[in-house]
Amino acid sequence: MNHFVSLFVAAVLVVSCSPAGDRSGAGGSGGDEYAVLRERMVNRQIKARGVTDKRVLDAMRSVPRHLFVPPDFAPKAYDDGPLPIGWGQTISQPYIVALMTDLADLEPGDKVLEIGTGSGYQAAVLAQIVDEVYSIEILGELAASAAARLDSLGYANITVREGDGYRGWPEHAPFDAIVVTAAPGHVPEPLVEQLAVGGKLIIPVGSGLQELMEITRTEEGIVERRVIPVRFVPMTGEAQESRADTSGSPMRETGY
Repeated sequence: MNHFVSLFVAAVLVVSCSPAGDRSGAGGSGGDEYAVLRERMVNRQIKARGVTDKRVLDAMRSVPRHLFVPPDFAPKAYDDGPLPIGWGQTISQPYIVALMTDLADLEPGDKVLEIGTGSGYQAAVLAQIVDEVYSIEILGELAASAAARLDSLGYANITVREGDGYRGWPEHAPFDAIVVTAAPGHVPEPLVEQLAVGGKLIIPVGSGLQELMEITRTEEGIVERRVIPVRFVPMTGEAQESRADTSGSPMRETGY
């Protein structure tokens, strides 16, 4: 199965989502109709594909995905596929969001870095589980839009910044997990360095067809595991400038 995901990286707008309210309350938006659709999504698309962590499943049940897409696409928000979110980007299918969250092996007190905010959906899922989420986005319009959306939904534990994700966010390191949603030709060393001991970097690596990698930092060093073949949009910014393998066919970006 091919998964199309995207990374966004650029310069320096910082928006902190810090309204009053409980982040878990966001999942109540949309009424019973959407709650039923979320439950069906979890059962048919996510549990059926092997994701069983209760915290991940509960997060996917709670986050109102229909509020992370344009209103015209809300009825399709829980379908098994990507949808447009504007600026030429799309939100990816629920399964890949759940899979990457599951691989990150999160605990409630964790601090997570996300590279690629998109509409803010992946960040919201992460924020249902952990205490702090820092997210970097290339497109200023998307960064501002996602921050406003997350703020309106009560996610006080997410901070969004416009910037190049290749070097991470050292001011807030170390991170218990880093989730990267675009493929560099190599694993960015700054991201590995910003992992806490025991932390995991979830990242697609390669050109054209890539592999989703789970990279764990241990006391002894780095442990890598190949998870599944994937096809993600290439990482741009410094990652693209520094790698030799910039060839490959263009592909549509699918966001988060």
